[in-house]
Amino acid sequence: MNAIPEITLNDGLTLPAIGFGTYKLNGAAGVNTIVSAIDVGYRLLDSAFNYENEGALGEAVRRSSVPREQLRITSKLPGRHHAYDEAITTIQESLLRAGLDYYDLYLIHWPNPSKDLYVDAWRALIDAKKWGLIRSIGVCNFLPEHLERLIQETGVTPSVNQVELHPYFSQEKQRAWDREHGIVTESWSPLGRASTLLEDSTIQQIADSHHKSIPQIILRWHIQLGALPIPKASSPARQLENLTLFDFSLTDEEMQTIGQLSQPNGRLQNQDPAKYEEF
Repeated sequence: MNAIPEITLNDGLTLPAIGFGTYKLNGAAGVNTIVSAIDVGYRLLDSAFNYENEGALGEAVRRSSVPREQLRITSKLPGRHHAYDEAITTIQESLLRAGLDYYDLYLIHWPNPSKDLYVDAWRALIDAKKWGLIRSIGVCNFLPEHLERLIQETGVTPSVNQVELHPYFSQEKQRAWDREHGIVTESWSPLGRASTLLEDSTIQQIADSHHKSIPQIILRWHIQLGALPIPKASSPARQLENLTLFDFSLTDEEMQTIGQLSQPNGRLQNQDPAKYEEF
């Protein structure tokens, strides 16, 4: 496995070019799976308050042989705690659950625009960063109009915007907007939630030509887009396979071929941030 490149965020923090998702990795089994991921080479670990696994993640960090300062740990603020005071308390609770002194990255999970509290939540993240509870702050599922409000009303630009991104929904306009504003786009569900994407004949042909698997081709596509994927895998073999992305490249033609699979309605569960809300 080649060394994993690093991405420098707009506030100077560095992240590895691929991370590990921990959704549904809970309890003792979750701890073991996360420890395995660290052992095979992952250094960016993504969790959330709503995943109810910050404790498992923190325990995995303590059991790991990798020093804490070499890891990048992410969690996310849930929609029900966007009010400023609640957001501050929730960030503190996130740290207590994990048994950590700080998070490297903390994100607002969804904008929940009908509640119109995401700017308040953002002000809480800004202050939590000033106090040393968080090293870098960002958002998830924010559309350009949401991001513009944050920047205009606080003067602070998110370092990361984590969005649904996979070959069936390539988010070209959102990625371009993020890039123009110095925001790194992270990809959740980068493999399409194990949908028919993993059986796509077009991607299979590209995989065969490189002697790689379909997931490796898809994750390499993310890397070459400039996005940061955070796949989840339970078995050590699959965890390692998903990291083995830096010994080959896709051609411009292959990138375009995969990009042409994108569909305007490609969201897997119709979670449009303009309407969908999560608490």
